[in-house]
Amino acid sequence: MKIRSIATPATAGKVGLTNTVKPARKPTAAKKWLRYSLAALLILLAVLTACLVQVHAGNATVITRFGSPVRVIMEPGLGWRLPAPFETPVEVDLRSRSTSSGLQDVGTRDGLRVLVQAWAIWKVSPDQQNVLRFIRAVQNQPEEAARQIRTFIGSSLETTTSNYALAEIVNTDGKQVKIPQLEQQIKDQLKAQLLKSYGIELIDVGIERLTLPAVTLNATVDRMRAERETIATERTAEGNRQAAEIHSKADKEARIMEADASVQAATITAKAQQDSAAIYAKAYSLDPQLYNLLRSLDTLDDVVNKSTRIVLSTDAAPFKALVQQPDNTDKAPQ
Repeated sequence: MKIRSIATPATAGKVGLTNTVKPARKPTAAKKWLRYSLAALLILLAVLTACLVQVHAGNATVITRFGSPVRVIMEPGLGWRLPAPFETPVEVDLRSRSTSSGLQDVGTRDGLRVLVQAWAIWKVSPDQQNVLRFIRAVQNQPEEAARQIRTFIGSSLETTTSNYALAEIVNTDGKQVKIPQLEQQIKDQLKAQLLKSYGIELIDVGIERLTLPAVTLNATVDRMRAERETIATERTAEGNRQAAEIHSKADKEARIMEADASVQAATITAKAQQDSAAIYAKAYSLDPQLYNLLRSLDTLDDVVNKSTRIVLSTDAAPFKALVQQPDNTDKAPQ
C-alpha cells in the first residue's frame, strides 16, 4: 500500500515524496494452533495444580466442601480434590502431645484434702471417623482439645481419689502406696470417653506432683507419729517376749546342765569313795598296825593346826601312838 505525503507550506514548491510501507504477514494456521495449545496446557497445569493436595507424614488431610468435611486422606503423598473454593484441604496433626492438669484440690476416702497434678499423653486417633470427630468437636484446635482433656482429668481425679485413703497415696512404706492403681483407674475412665467424644486416643496418664495442704500435712504427721509409736511399742513388746524366752531357755538349760553335772559329780564321788574304800581295805589287810598308825596321823593332821589347842590323855587314841611302843607280837597277815 502506497501513502503519499501531505504538502505543507514548509514543503510547498518542492517535489512531493512518496513513502512505501511493506504489508505485515498474516500468521499461519500452524502458529495459531501452537499458541492455543500452549495456552490450554498452561491452563490445564494450573487446574491440575489447584486440584492436587500433599499429605505430609504424621498428618491427615481433611477435604472440606464449602466448609463441611467430606473425606479424609490418611496416606502420605499426593491426593486429589476439587479446586477452591469448591473443596479446601485441612491438615490434622496426628503426632503425640502432652498436657498437664495443674494442681487439683481433691478429697480422700478418710476425709482429708490433697493437691494432685496429673499429666496426659494423647493424640488424634489415626482413623478417618475419629479424625472427622476431632474436626467437628474442636475445629482442629489442639489447644482446645488439651483444655478439654485437662477438664476431664480434673473431674476424674476428684471421683477416683475419693476411693483411696491418704495412707494409700502418701506413705513411707512403698508396699502400701497405690498410685499405679490410681493412674490406671483414671486412664480406664477417660480413654473411651475421649475417643468417643473427641476422637482423641489417650496414650498414658500419670501423677506428676503431689503435695499436702497445711491441715492435711499436720494430720499426716500426727498419723505417721502414731503409727511409728505403735510400731515401736509392738517391737518393744516383741523384743521383751523374745528376751523372756531366751532367759527362760537359758535358765532351763542351766538347770539341766547343773543337774547333769551334779549326777556326774555324784557318780564320780561314789566311784572315788568306792576306789578309796578298796584301797583302804587293801592297805589294812597288808598291815593293820601300820594302817591304824597312818590313819591316826592323818586324823591328827586334819584336826590339829597351828592355832589348835587340845587337852587329851596321852594314852587316848590317836595320841597313844606317840608314847607307846608298837606291839611286836602283832604280825601282818601272810
